[in-house]
Amino acid sequence: MSRIGRSPVQIPDKVKIDVQDGNLVTVEGPKGKLTQALHPEMQIEMEEGAMMVKRPSDSQAHRSLHGLTRALLNNMVVGVSTGFSKTLQIEGVGYRAEMNGNVLVLNVGYSHPVNFDPPADIQFAVENRNKTIIVSGIDKQVVGEIAAQIRKQRPPEPYKGKGIRYNDEVVRRKAGKTGKV
Repeated sequence: MSRIGRSPVQIPDKVKIDVQDGNLVTVEGPKGKLTQALHPEMQIEMEEGAMMVKRPSDSQAHRSLHGLTRALLNNMVVGVSTGFSKTLQIEGVGYRAEMNGNVLVLNVGYSHPVNFDPPADIQFAVENRNKTIIVSGIDKQVVGEIAAQIRKQRPPEPYKGKGIRYNDEVVRRKAGKTGKV
């Protein structure tokens, strides 16, 4: 049995969960509201202060969906109660980010600034003298996707390390040309 799938999803006091027919799950908490349609064959059972996911059989498809369904439910509960965030670092001379209202403006070596409008329920913050970008929101998938789109504007290059990288990302550096000694 799946280790992830069999562990219960703990529900905080301020979070309300509604499971409708066809496994349409709505989770509402202090940070917002998320709705997602999960696989209809998975069985979601409510217990006191927790939620369990059961699978109907031991087939390969059901075993795969068991852990996935539990992880999606847990991400929804964590998102509406505490939220998710990704931190990006900007390296390079003249590279910087700034906020213009709620729009993120990146100056990363192009002849023009790059603007990012945040989608619904996503916030940007710029810290550390315009070198750190924090993307935060309640939906883990959307936060990761927006952070990846920002990083894609100028991925880190291996020679000088210039570009936009995740906070915990390690960029493997290459040696440049060797000159006369």
